[in-house]
This record gives sequence, C-alpha cells and structure tokens, in this order.
Amino acid sequence: MSFDPLDLPLPGREGDEVELLKTLPSRVKKFGAVTRARVRAIDVLFEADARQVGIEDLAKQRTVTSTAQTPLPDAAKQFALLYAAHAADIDDTIASHSEAWTLERMPAVDRAILRMGAAEILHGNGVDSPVLLKEYTSIASELSTEDSASFVNALLQRIADAKELLG
Repeated sequence: MSFDPLDLPLPGREGDEVELLKTLPSRVKKFGAVTRARVRAIDVLFEADARQVGIEDLAKQRTVTSTAQTPLPDAAKQFALLYAAHAADIDDTIASHSEAWTLERMPAVDRAILRMGAAEILHGNGVDSPVLLKEYTSIASELSTEDSASFVNALLQRIADAKELLG
C-alpha cells in the first residue's frame, strides 16, 4: 500500500474541523530496543506537555495502563524521569541555545525530542554525544517533519558543544 500525501485532509484557514480519515504509524519497529525506549519516553514527554500533567505521575500511570499496545517499559520510564529530574535546567539550556525559537514556538513533537536528547547529553549515563545526536536526529526524521531532523541535530549539537566547553 503506497501513501499519497494528497489523500490527507487539510484544515481550512479559519480553524475548520478536520475529519481524521486514516493514521500512518511511524516506522519505529526498525529501531533497536534502546531507541524504542527513547521513543516511548518522548511519547510520555509529549503527552505530559499536551495534557499539562506531571511527567512522574504520567510515567507511573503508563507503566500500569497504557494507551499504546504495551505498558511503558522500565527503560522508557527511566529516560522520561531523567528529563523530569532536570526539567527546568534542560528547558533553560534549550531556550538559551535556540536562535529565535522559544520553547512554546517549537512544534510539540520537536520540543519533546529536544528535551529528551538534551537530558541525555547533559545528565545521561555517558553515551557519547555523537551517538546521541545521530539517535535523536533519526528519531526526529521518523516522528516529525523533514526539516525537524536538521533542526534537532543543530540544536543538540550546540548543547553538546557547550557542555564540552564547560567540562
């Protein structure tokens, strides 16, 4: 089955309702287990942001019940909690390294990807920055727009470079 982007409805200029005709799943099954855990953590960050709820509570809730096929794996929960533990610092870092883009102006998916990527770069368990940059760029290319991958890569690169300068 091929996908034709013209099959999807477009919203009107005045905020008309759009009827969802079909959804297209991302191809995250091609990712390894750790990357899939990162994607599930990004899902938690995205949902918490959209619903304006705490990440810790949502992650705990998702380990028991889930809107996805399976409950949130422990690795994904740990990734989400890594961001939650340093949320204010990470958001400040992202905001200070992005040029002319406030956090609120960024697409929600990109914001969640950047938050998780910056959390690992700044406070993670020692995975090298180039590996994380490739990982989160790949995730952005699957979950968001074509332009998002380069945006995520450039911003996370700035954060990684600043971290190296500061030691």
